[in-house]
Amino acid sequence: MSLPLPPGEFAAYLFDCDGTIVDSMPLHYLAWQRALDEWGCEFPEDLFYAWGGRPTADIIVALNERHGLAMPVATVVENRERIFQELLPQVAAVPEVVAHIHDAHRRVPFAVVSGSTRATVTASLDALGLLDRFDVLVCAEDYTRAKPDPEAFLLAAEQLGVAPGSCLVFEDTDLGIQAATAAGMASVRVPQQRTR
Repeated sequence: MSLPLPPGEFAAYLFDCDGTIVDSMPLHYLAWQRALDEWGCEFPEDLFYAWGGRPTADIIVALNERHGLAMPVATVVENRERIFQELLPQVAAVPEVVAHIHDAHRRVPFAVVSGSTRATVTASLDALGLLDRFDVLVCAEDYTRAKPDPEAFLLAAEQLGVAPGSCLVFEDTDLGIQAATAAGMASVRVPQQRTR
C-alpha cells in the first residue's frame, strides 16, 4: 500500500518517529503496561492511542489524576524508557513511510521531530538502519512546548534552513497534524499501525 503525498514541491520532509517511521507503538504500549503494572494502574489501549504524541511525564500525571494514584513521575518515566529499550530489537519499520525516505533521500533534507527522547529516537532509527538518513533530530529535550504547539516543527525547519511553508510533515497522530498545520506546513497522515 502506498502513501499518497499532497500535490506540490517540498524543500524538506519532517517525520515524526514513533508510529510514523517506526512501527513502535505496540512496543511502547507493552512498555507502558509493564511499567504501570507494579502500581496497579490501568492504561486501556484505546486511551494510549488517543493520547499519542503527549509527553510521557504528562501521561503519568494524567493517569495519576484519573486513578487517584501517586506514581512517582520520574521513576515511571525511567522504567518505561528502560523497558522500551529492552524491547527495541523487535521493532519494525512502517514500510509506506520508509519507501518515501528511500525515494527522496539526497533529493530533499530530512528531519525527525519527535516527542520521544533523543536516546529513544536514535536507538529506534539505528535499529532500522535509517539513522544516517536524517540531517536533523528534534527530540523532547530540544523544545519546551509539545505538539500540538508548532515549536518543534518550526525548530526543525530553522535547523534545516527551509521555510516552514516548504516543509512536508509525516505524522500519525492528531496532535502532530495540528502542530504541522499551526506551523504552516503541509502534512501526510500515516495510518496507525496497530499490530495486535
